[in-house]
Amino acid sequence: MNEIICPNCKKAFKVDEAGFADILKQVRDHQFEEELNNRLTLAEREKDSAVKLAEANIRNSLQEQLAKKDNELTQLKANSAADLADKLSKKEAELAELKSKKEAELAEMKSRIQNAEMEKRLSVSEAVKLIEKERDTLANDLKVKETETQLLEKSIKEQFNNTLLVKEETIKMKDDEIARLKDYKQKLSTKMVGETLEQHCENEFNKLRATGFQNAYFEKDNDSSGGNKGDFIYKEQDGSGNEIISIMFEMKNENDETATKKRNEDFFAKLDKDRKEKNCEYAVLVSLLESENEFYNTGIVDVSHKFEKMYVVRPQFFIPIITLLRNAAMNSLKYKAELNLMRNQNVDITNFEEKIDAFRKGFAYNYDLASRKFKTAIDEIDKTISHLQKTKDALLSSENNLRLANNKADDLTIQKLTYGNPTMKAKFDGLSDKSE
Repeated sequence: MNEIICPNCKKAFKVDEAGFADILKQVRDHQFEEELNNRLTLAEREKDSAVKLAEANIRNSLQEQLAKKDNELTQLKANSAADLADKLSKKEAELAELKSKKEAELAEMKSRIQNAEMEKRLSVSEAVKLIEKERDTLANDLKVKETETQLLEKSIKEQFNNTLLVKEETIKMKDDEIARLKDYKQKLSTKMVGETLEQHCENEFNKLRATGFQNAYFEKDNDSSGGNKGDFIYKEQDGSGNEIISIMFEMKNENDETATKKRNEDFFAKLDKDRKEKNCEYAVLVSLLESENEFYNTGIVDVSHKFEKMYVVRPQFFIPIITLLRNAAMNSLKYKAELNLMRNQNVDITNFEEKIDAFRKGFAYNYDLASRKFKTAIDEIDKTISHLQKTKDALLSSENNLRLANNKADDLTIQKLTYGNPTMKAKFDGLSDKSE
């Protein structure tokens, strides 16, 4: 919309593009004609003014010269008739020549005026052609804009009508599906309602297992050793054994006729506990609870502000949530692999340090045991040495006694034996004589 201010009342009013273009066209045509008439009138006035000015100038000049000549003629008449006649003829000749010159000048002036008029007409004609060309260009542009606007409006209307038809068909299909599900739910027991949602999710996954999830693990959680268990566990690893992603799934459905209605939040704490006990990275609640709640009907709902890495989805978003989380995990797989490598390296270092520590402790134990045994052996050796030293001392003492005994034996003589014993001396003397 364009805003126009009235030059009389100074009030502003708005017109659409078509009305504004029509007003602009009328104003331009009126201005063009008015400007053209003004220029033609001005040129005509300038021509008349130039002609009148030239005639007035020539008339005044002629009158001045005639007056001058009349004065001269009068003066000449006062002179001699012959001289006057001669002068008169000369003056008449000069006057005729002057008139001829003035007429030539007047003819030249008229020719210049005509040329100027032709140039002005030519300039006006060129200006008119230029303005007409601009007018035609603007008119063509306006037609093109009007055509484009009409086409755009038609296209927008068609798109709107198509969208409206699609939405109406979608709404009708949803209403039919809701009616069918309500009728179907009324025929199911509470246990069958829950099992049907689990079977639906399992069937949807199995449809794509062979093509999109060849290396994925998706089975029911049968481990209740911790006291609780979820519904399904999804895990996937790369070729090197690095975990790409792991998800704990809980499926919750409820019959519309159930008296006590459950909320999605009632299952968050249990689902988070199951996720942590089964070492899963994400937790997803596939729920048909609170069917009228627009917050959960938007599709994939992030509730990580209450419990870490937890999402609530409707059954139709069961496969998309796996795909989204899986794609996000694939982007961080490189960093996970590097993290696992660092962890393995840390484990290797830890194992090496543990082996070194075990060796050190074993060596210290054996060293202490050997040291104690060695000390016992040294003590026994010292005891043995002490005993041997005593034996040595005893042997040395007996040797000394033997030496003394030997010395005493060597020092023993017949004389010493018979000294003071005359009987023995006499017997030994008798033996000596016999031997001789």
